[in-house]
Amino acid sequence: MRAQAQNRGVYPLGMSATNSGVTPGPGFTYVNQLLYYSRDHAKDDAGNTLPVTGQNYVLMDMNTLAWVSKKQFLGGAAFSAVATLPFARNNLTSDINGPVSGGGGFADSYYMPFILGWNRERVAVRAIYGFLAPTGRFAAGASNNVGSGYWTHTLSSGQTFYLKSNKRLVFSAFQMYEFHRTQEGTGINPGETFDLDYSLVGTLPVPKDIQLQVGLVGYEQRQTTAITGPSISAVASNERYAVNSLGFTVISVFPQRKASLGLKYFKEFTNRSTFQGYSVQLSGSISF
Repeated sequence: MRAQAQNRGVYPLGMSATNSGVTPGPGFTYVNQLLYYSRDHAKDDAGNTLPVTGQNYVLMDMNTLAWVSKKQFLGGAAFSAVATLPFARNNLTSDINGPVSGGGGFADSYYMPFILGWNRERVAVRAIYGFLAPTGRFAAGASNNVGSGYWTHTLSSGQTFYLKSNKRLVFSAFQMYEFHRTQEGTGINPGETFDLDYSLVGTLPVPKDIQLQVGLVGYEQRQTTAITGPSISAVASNERYAVNSLGFTVISVFPQRKASLGLKYFKEFTNRSTFQGYSVQLSGSISF
C-alpha cells in the first residue's frame, strides 16, 4: 500500500470489493493483485475540473500471504493474520513541463496481525486491525519516492451477505478507517481517511467444476480530518478530498483447486480535491 499524502489515502481502493467478509479455510492462502490506477483530470474542492493537463498513474503488484488458524474463538470466529508485500511504480507527467516525478521498487508493506472472521450460512463478517509500515523509499522533496514516509494504523471490517439461499446472489462491503502519522522530514500529517469498497455479484450457470461470477463493483474514499503541517496553507487545510467510482467485475472460481481469477474495472466520477480517472485490477489466489 502507498499513497500521495497530498490527495489520497494509503489504501488501494477497490482491492477488497468482492467477498469482503469471507475468511478462507484453515491453512495458507496466497493472493496476487495487479492494480493499475490512471488519473488525468484534476478536481478542485467543489468538484470542478482544473485547467491542468497531464497524466498520473500508479501500478502496484500486491503479494499477500494469509494464514488461518484451525482453532475458533468468540462464538466460532476463525483467527487469521495477513502480510502484504507490494512493488509499485508511479509517474506524474505534465503536458507543459514533461515528467514531474516517478519512482519504482518495493513500496510500503501492510500487515494485519489480528483478524477475526465469522462464516455463517447467510453472512460472513471479518473484524481487522492492521498497520502500514513505511518500507518504501521516501525522502522529503525527492522526485522518485515509492513510499509514503509515514506510519498508518487501520481499523477495518468486511461483510458478505448471501441474498439467496443458494448463494448465487451476493452483496459485499468493506470499510476501513486510516489513522495517519506525521510524514518523516516534512512535518506533514495528511489527515485521516475513510474507505468503502462494495459489490453485488451473481453466479452464472456453468459447469460444476467452475463458478463464474459477474456483477457491479464500486469504491468511495473521504478525507475526514485536515491535512496539517508547516508548509500547508489554510486553504489546503480546509479542503477534503473525495473519490467515487462504479464498475464491473468478472470472477472465475475453481473450487476443486482452491483457486480463483478475477478482473475488476472502476470508473471514477465527481471526485473532489484530487485526481480523477479509472482503475483496472487483476487478481489470482490459491489456498494450500
